[in-house]
Amino acid sequence: MKSILIADTTREEREQIVAESIGNIDGACDGCSPGLIGMYQDYIEGRRELREINMAFNARYTSGATGPDRAGCDYAG
Repeated sequence: MKSILIADTTREEREQIVAESIGNIDGACDGCSPGLIGMYQDYIEGRRELREINMAFNARYTSGATGPDRAGCDYAG
């Protein structure tokens, strides 16, 4: 397996890596491709590694689930 690090790839190779990973980037899908391509533009341009982009995306993701409600304090000090 060939390295996908910026230092080991050309811009054209990075474009191909993103295109193959995303799939249909011609915009013929439900319109999601432009957003995904934009998300990985820093990788294509050689500014950030894929790992950094994916980590930043995951850090901003929220599930929408809420935690348990706090009913009070059990400490009767």
